[in-house]
Amino acid sequence: MLDKEGKRSNFIVQGGILAITGIISRIIGLVYRIPLQKKIGDSGMGFYSAAFQIYSIMLIISSYSLPTAVSKLVAARVAKGQYRNAKKIYHGAMLFACITGGATCLIVLFGADTMASNIMNLPKSAIALRILAPTLLIVAVMGVIRGYFQGMGTMMPTAFSQLFEQIVNAVISVVAATFLYEYGTKVSKLLQDSAYSSAYGAAGGTLGTGMGALAGLLMLLVIYFIHNREMKVKISNDETARNDAFSKIFRILIITVLPVILSSTIYNISDVLDQGIFGSVMSKKGMSEHDIASYWGIFSTKYKVIINVPVALANALCSSIMPSLTACVEQGKYKLARHKVRLGMRFVMIIAIPCAMGLSVLGKPILSMLFTGEIDIPANMLKMGSVTVVLYSMSTLSNGVLQGINKMNIPVRNAAVALVVHIGILFLCIQVLDLKLYGVVISVIGFALIICVLNWISISRYLKYRQEIRKTFVIPLISSAIMGVVIFLMYKFMSKSLSEMLSTIISIVTGVIVYFVALLKLKGVNEHEIRSFPGGGVLAKIATVLRLL
Repeated sequence: MLDKEGKRSNFIVQGGILAITGIISRIIGLVYRIPLQKKIGDSGMGFYSAAFQIYSIMLIISSYSLPTAVSKLVAARVAKGQYRNAKKIYHGAMLFACITGGATCLIVLFGADTMASNIMNLPKSAIALRILAPTLLIVAVMGVIRGYFQGMGTMMPTAFSQLFEQIVNAVISVVAATFLYEYGTKVSKLLQDSAYSSAYGAAGGTLGTGMGALAGLLMLLVIYFIHNREMKVKISNDETARNDAFSKIFRILIITVLPVILSSTIYNISDVLDQGIFGSVMSKKGMSEHDIASYWGIFSTKYKVIINVPVALANALCSSIMPSLTACVEQGKYKLARHKVRLGMRFVMIIAIPCAMGLSVLGKPILSMLFTGEIDIPANMLKMGSVTVVLYSMSTLSNGVLQGINKMNIPVRNAAVALVVHIGILFLCIQVLDLKLYGVVISVIGFALIICVLNWISISRYLKYRQEIRKTFVIPLISSAIMGVVIFLMYKFMSKSLSEMLSTIISIVTGVIVYFVALLKLKGVNEHEIRSFPGGGVLAKIATVLRLL
């Protein structure tokens, strides 16, 4: 049995496990994009990103919300000992996933040309989009299994399957992109259109996504069948008098899923709108399809992928905190729920704030170390937009909190308000001010900021919650500023005598140490809090030996 404090911090450990593997997965995703970008170029990455944005919206409609909904519903029943009803939720959700995943698969398969031309303004991205279509069904089924395990209180199956999925994805993406790029080059020569080589190369990258998802699903199925033996014992001992009918389960599932779908769609459709509006405006200004794809490849690969690596922490903690908060609400433990939110926000900010500072200071050398081609534009974008690491982390976590306390419609409303403002800022920046990609970054900052403000106002109202400021924001910010000055001066000094790569790596490692020391010296975290984090025991011992605690 866990003690009281163990129960309170267990979701941090579970979320941390998922966060660590999530960040590793994002790093793998970043690493394999390096050879991918070098092979298919910025234009190829533009086609790749355009296909993924349509795929992402269809994924949201079909199954993106299923892990969240299933984990929430299963957790509520497990908290009451209703294991038979929890298993019925799983079976109902699996049927739902097959229906929605299969339908969206067919829609994308047969509607790829229309979507690529009319929505993304990049017709040749249809080649990659069509290859992605079967992945929608695979991911839908996989999402139900992941949600089921999360609702049961374990993140391990999700964590390890994500890692395995990404490794398979990385290998196949690069290999397939290389072969299909060469095939596309032949098509380009035949049709006298250089864009085909990039478009086919992008299709090779998306093939890896499907194969990776299939590998992840197979791993989950093996884990599920092993776990199912234990679940059968719990079901046989379940003395719940009232069993949920499948009609009730479908009704509850749809009621739970729809708000999450709406909020996630609004939250993520901004990417599609950004691409579509940018492509439309630039096309009217005379920019070619190839150049539009190159610009968007710079934004999606050299800016957004790097920004999303630290944001993976908030995504993982959101997955962990939702079923945990739902269980608290079901049991009427609102004080414990507020404690979990406070601890979760502190954990996220301790990581997000220094990451934002590091990307702002070392953005250009990091990009030069990873990618070829245009570097100055994405480096300036990172200086401007690194704050979105903090804002997206906050907005993601706050969405999870509101959904976890059964205020499912609030994130929808807040995201809709932010989206309207976002579109207005985007048009002003790229149509009137002609800021191109910088305008996209500015509009994204505005979008994330508005969601943060509105969500935390809602959390304060419905959970009677007040966020602690000093240890959550002020001390990490001061520690990050100290780190920023140190790594800036260190990089400037070392780059005169060492290679750019070596100077960057040494500066990053030094920055991590400086931030950790500053955080402890300023009393940003105590020993108990450090030990509640994944791997915190080792960190606490190191800090004790160095007399930092």
